[in-house]
Amino acid sequence: MIRLKVIVGSRRPNRSADLVVPWIERRVVDRGTFDVDLLDLKDWNLPLFQEHPGSIGDMNDPVYSQPIVREWNHKIREAEALLIVTPEYLHGMPGLLKNALDNVFLSFAFRNKPVAAVSYSTGIAGGSRALENLAHVALEAEMILLRNTVIIPFVDTAFDTSGSPANPMTDAAATVMLEDLEWWSRVMTDARASGQLPPGSARVRNILASGKRT
Repeated sequence: MIRLKVIVGSRRPNRSADLVVPWIERRVVDRGTFDVDLLDLKDWNLPLFQEHPGSIGDMNDPVYSQPIVREWNHKIREAEALLIVTPEYLHGMPGLLKNALDNVFLSFAFRNKPVAAVSYSTGIAGGSRALENLAHVALEAEMILLRNTVIIPFVDTAFDTSGSPANPMTDAAATVMLEDLEWWSRVMTDARASGQLPPGSARVRNILASGKRT
């Protein structure tokens, strides 16, 4: 089974995530290949980002400034794949979600792991601009953000009374996305096990410190 963390990027009362998450979680479980751990940010009272090299300690077992950040880092590091569910606020992802990603970026917990994404909004764009924002952050964190995503416009009416999508395109997009996530998860789990290059920033420092230009 592939260890999958599903991150829910909203904690507003009466949030539309409560329409989206039960559906996508069912779709993931029904595949029978993922061991799903739901990380709902309403249950994680993470502090505003304040970490620095001195607060992390050992990069292989970071202590961080607070126990909750240490536990959050542990959850992300043990993942073999991730799925982020995000609304769109002001043409971007919520600050809550950005802060959750920021909190553990110094330990490279997301590095070389595939990330799928589901976005939604009450308007016609369906959270697509939140995904564009996420793509920039994912690149810097060295995640592998999948091209095939699920975009849900008009989320208030996107699901029927049984919790299934009203538009068959939504289910079809989820099938393709999860196929990709499963494939990339297996590929990258094997690749990480065979050995990873150190982060580029560390390699640049080592080159400069050695005085070599190769």
